[in-house]
Amino acid sequence: MDEYSLTLIELEERFSTEEACREYLFRLRWPEGFVCPRCAGPKAWPSQRGLWLCADCSYQASVTAGTIFQDTRTPLTLWFRAIWWVTCQKYGANALGIQRILGLGSYRTAWTWLHKLRRAMIRPGRDRLNGEVEVDETFVGGREEGVAGRETETKTLVAIAVEMRERGLGRVRMRSIPDGSANSLAAFIEETIEPGSTIRTDGWKGYGGMDGYTHEPRPIKGSGLKAHEMMPGVHRVAALLKRWLLGTYQGAVSSAHLDYYLDEFTFRFNRRASRHRGKLFHRLLEQAVAVEPVTYEAMVKGIRGKPRAKRRKRRSHARLAAT
Repeated sequence: MDEYSLTLIELEERFSTEEACREYLFRLRWPEGFVCPRCAGPKAWPSQRGLWLCADCSYQASVTAGTIFQDTRTPLTLWFRAIWWVTCQKYGANALGIQRILGLGSYRTAWTWLHKLRRAMIRPGRDRLNGEVEVDETFVGGREEGVAGRETETKTLVAIAVEMRERGLGRVRMRSIPDGSANSLAAFIEETIEPGSTIRTDGWKGYGGMDGYTHEPRPIKGSGLKAHEMMPGVHRVAALLKRWLLGTYQGAVSSAHLDYYLDEFTFRFNRRASRHRGKLFHRLLEQAVAVEPVTYEAMVKGIRGKPRAKRRKRRSHARLAAT
């Protein structure tokens, strides 16, 4: 069977048992053969408990330990079906939909699973964008009255970078930023774009003084063009992002978790040309065994190491029902 040609029927046939799922995870986690997590020994024997006994140090290694599947009490067969459903749907799936389709016992379980998967959608150490790159910001959130420009009271500012190719758009990167200051924008650019690249921006002063890059500012004012005509790439991506958030999650995404939804959008957008949905299934599982586990308590108490504001705690929990 083709590794990437995976329909629902093929999924049911290929991963109908826990043993089949564990064997697949084993190959993804140790593609060159077993490596002991403790001593790096290359040999091990399988045990009746589903563990691997290291021949050198007798450490009992689990194929799920240190992955998003760590300590799960749910069969891996159900996890695989959840991952297949998330990746085969063009616009993704929300927690309520996953709960209903898989018959999960609680909404909280479905919500936790999706957020674990979002943490696996971005590969650690991924390559930065290069070549000609458009950079701009957009606000995510509801309408506000009495504010203008880059001012906001309730919305979240999101920085977007898009590779511009001859045949259209390339890869994207995006992240929420605290403000449109030079420090915030420079940090985003250094993190996401390879030095030596050409960066196109509007005339905002926050983009001044970017060392190591060729900067091509395109001020909108006085150009006779509209913003989306001057910067077509980032405006198209921003529009797609907002449409996706509204269509899949009804726009009810808390700012505390927004970065992980941005990761999901990036994962989907950068693989939009993939011919096989099964390849996305394979890639997500491949990255799922490479990221550290995280508990539900850690998800709701802190976001990427930063404590949540107390005044937003009640509001964020109320929004979980829609995400």
